[in-house]
Amino acid sequence: MKPLVLLLLLFSSLLVANDKARHYSSSEDCKACHVQIYNEFKDSMHANSTPQKDAIHASIWDKHPQNVKQSRYGCGKCHTPAADDLDNMQTVGKKAMPMIDNVTHQEGISCAYCHRIKSVELHAKHNTNIMTDKEKRYFGTLNDHMNSPYHEILTEGNEHMKNGNVCIGCHSHKMNSSNLNVCSTNIDNQMNGANCVSCHMPKIKGTVSSLKDRDQHAFHGFAGSHFHSDMLTKYVDISLLREIDDFVVNIDNRTSHALLLHPLRVAVLKVSVTRGAKITKLKNEVFVRIIGKDGKPAMPWAANTTLKDTMIQANEKRSVKYDFKIIKGDKVNVVLGWFLVNPKAVDKLGLSQEKVATEFQVFKEQSFEF
Repeated sequence: MKPLVLLLLLFSSLLVANDKARHYSSSEDCKACHVQIYNEFKDSMHANSTPQKDAIHASIWDKHPQNVKQSRYGCGKCHTPAADDLDNMQTVGKKAMPMIDNVTHQEGISCAYCHRIKSVELHAKHNTNIMTDKEKRYFGTLNDHMNSPYHEILTEGNEHMKNGNVCIGCHSHKMNSSNLNVCSTNIDNQMNGANCVSCHMPKIKGTVSSLKDRDQHAFHGFAGSHFHSDMLTKYVDISLLREIDDFVVNIDNRTSHALLLHPLRVAVLKVSVTRGAKITKLKNEVFVRIIGKDGKPAMPWAANTTLKDTMIQANEKRSVKYDFKIIKGDKVNVVLGWFLVNPKAVDKLGLSQEKVATEFQVFKEQSFEF
């Protein structure tokens, strides 16, 4: 069978398979032409943002007042934005919970959703994505498909994709009822010419589509604290200053936001000195932001203040001093990494058996020899 006929049959099958009741086309539909991009996306946190797929989010949602009262999934605005009942999720008095058997819920943050963001409204409590009303198009000739390419989602002409503003509808800031900023990046989304997309979706080898032959495309696995953090190591530098009786480890965070954003996460600096056959482990340095109420840690919806904040901030160079005298022949090993869940909160959240919550993730490791 000729390639032209095969492609026509492909588009015909997609037309039949498309669920007319669904506001956004399934990410699975995109796989037909965007194979590499889809394979990157399907294992990302965007594709797995629902309570049924993300154990950490589920542990928080399990205790959320909206869940306890079986009312509505207020988190849906960012965690299941392609849901067919998203309006009800965001409306007080309506009952709309995240369901395992609702395919629009389990789409997570779908391909079609992100690629239909045409602008972002900035608000004090949290931003709002404004969506285009153009949906995937299945009509026209094969030539139209090649040029369009077969749908009206035009990433190349969308400035919000280029400047990274497409991310700040959800990733800018989140204020709770006590006006506490629970999780914040830099709303300006710019620093030294870099932005959300250029850093977290770097260009990698591979064509963007089977219909267009290109050398590179934007990485759709979304490099971050969960996966592919190695892509971000170039934005954090580690250096060591040897002094007479001690030494200093410097961490230079060259990004426009704190090293870690969610208050549940904890960054740890681990340093050891190898002298001959002996390894001396020095005290770990912990970087954390703890939110709470009445002097105690509290859930994001209940907290009204920041109890402690030692997290490395945007464009900050943090110096950590160690009272240890280095001599010739010593090797200093430095490891910077994190826990996605504060070890002190693991048991309370019922996550002690979840590897994703208990495993220490190495971000950057360097050795210095003297």
